[in-house]
Amino acid sequence: MADIKTKPTKVSPASFINGIENEQRRKDCREIAKLMQEITGEPPKMWGPSIIGFGKYHYKYESGREGDMLRVGFSPRKQNLTLYVWHALEDKTAMAKLGRYKTGKSCLYIKSLDDIDRKILRSLISRSVDEMKKRYPSE
Repeated sequence: MADIKTKPTKVSPASFINGIENEQRRKDCREIAKLMQEITGEPPKMWGPSIIGFGKYHYKYESGREGDMLRVGFSPRKQNLTLYVWHALEDKTAMAKLGRYKTGKSCLYIKSLDDIDRKILRSLISRSVDEMKKRYPSE
């Protein structure tokens, strides 16, 4: 079985964010980190080389594969800010009011925080955290 690459590292999230070249992207990352920390009550941790996560949960599939994963997080990718907000994207009413974005299976892609409604984003992150706590209550 392949080794899981997305796992906590000892790299400082603040140092990682400070190393982002684009000033607006750095500012957005600091704001998202502060928001996610407020909502989760968890400090930021680097997961792999480029994901900043808050909290964790343990999963186990029927296949026997298991591991730990961040409860909620984000990554400043080259094209977009990628937010990992599992299950929050199912809230079609909130998504319709969010602003300019794209989605993946459980990822929210935004160019800038200025493109979206921050109150709706807060609500989506909170929903994601609450849903993950219900599904994986052990952590």
